[in-house]
Amino acid sequence: MVAVNGSGEKWRLVLLGAFLICGLILEFGQCQQDEQEGRTSPPDRKPKPSKGKPVRGAGKATTKPKPKAKATLAPPSAVNQGPVHLTQVVNKGKFQRVVDSLSIRSGDTLELRCKGNPVGWGVPAYLEEDDEGRLKTVQHDRYGTLTLSNSTGADTGEYTCFPMYCEDRDCRKLYDKAVKVFVFFPDPQELFVPSSSYYEVIQLRTNWPTVLPCQVTSPDAKVSLHREFPPVEVAVDGAEITFNVKQGFTIHRPKLHHAGELYCVASLGKLRQSSVKYMLIYVNYPVAPPTPVIQASSNSVAIGQNLQVTCTVIGEQDVVIDFTWEYPGQQIGRPLYTQDSVHPDGGGLGRQQSQTVLLVDEVREVDGGTYTCTAQNLQGSRTTSTTIKVLVATAAKDKAKDKPKPKKP
Repeated sequence: MVAVNGSGEKWRLVLLGAFLICGLILEFGQCQQDEQEGRTSPPDRKPKPSKGKPVRGAGKATTKPKPKAKATLAPPSAVNQGPVHLTQVVNKGKFQRVVDSLSIRSGDTLELRCKGNPVGWGVPAYLEEDDEGRLKTVQHDRYGTLTLSNSTGADTGEYTCFPMYCEDRDCRKLYDKAVKVFVFFPDPQELFVPSSSYYEVIQLRTNWPTVLPCQVTSPDAKVSLHREFPPVEVAVDGAEITFNVKQGFTIHRPKLHHAGELYCVASLGKLRQSSVKYMLIYVNYPVAPPTPVIQASSNSVAIGQNLQVTCTVIGEQDVVIDFTWEYPGQQIGRPLYTQDSVHPDGGGLGRQQSQTVLLVDEVREVDGGTYTCTAQNLQGSRTTSTTIKVLVATAAKDKAKDKPKPKKP
């Protein structure tokens, strides 16, 4: 009995000791926590929010750093490009700034480099149609290149580099910033740039410069202009007719005496050659479209009477005027009768009067309405109109008067 009681007392002491030890441990941990919190924030000051990385925790507000704005850069092609530069690749790694023109021996390779990204190229029409695989263009990061191999005299012409302005996939050429160079390819066998035809018809227009495109392959060739019949050399005075080694001969103010069959002759050393024949046809080209004036014999016409509507143009001499009419009778298929004439105008030298008269016989009610005259020349057309009124009531009264009265029985 005593043993049992002693054993129970012993166990009570053990449990009490265990509770005391646990309490000490818990109190010591709380003290450490209070000590740490005391170091972090004094009792009289509220803790400052941390500025570091956002802390995860339920029920706690977190401060997220503001995202930095990213700079938006325009694509290189959308930036306003500066002036482009055109250079010739002379040797590998050696470049030469091009100026107005170049002369490269026929058979050699032409290589041009143009600063910009992207750039476009313009070449002579002969190469645009068929380059036989000799022409190659490549776009690099900062420049574009044009390479022409196995050159011939036919490749002579103007080569152009165009800066390009692109938005997405839509690109256009900046013509105002283009750079050009004229390249000669001297050919010992061909002094003139070859032509696909032996005969070329050129229209001479009044007050409009006309070019005879006899281009030479060498800038050193001497060129003259000749007439087939009568066989004479045409004087080139530098004013009325001029010569440009890149274009040919230009007639600045063509006249009737310039018309005929002409050709060019080039000479270089002992070689002398003739160009294709140019048939010059003179056309008195007007300065402006014609100005027609319309007038009717009467703006009010009774049924059965005749009507005349006149359309007149006063203009330059030898300028052809084409007249067309629109009139109410067209709706029922009424035929068109006109009288056309041209004769000098007494108002001034070099002037003429062109005229057309629309004739309407025995006017009907359907002939009333708008009459429109259109005059046209090589510069364009202009239109004028007038309105004709048909007096139906008057015609009925006239017929009633002419009708005999019935006799009284």
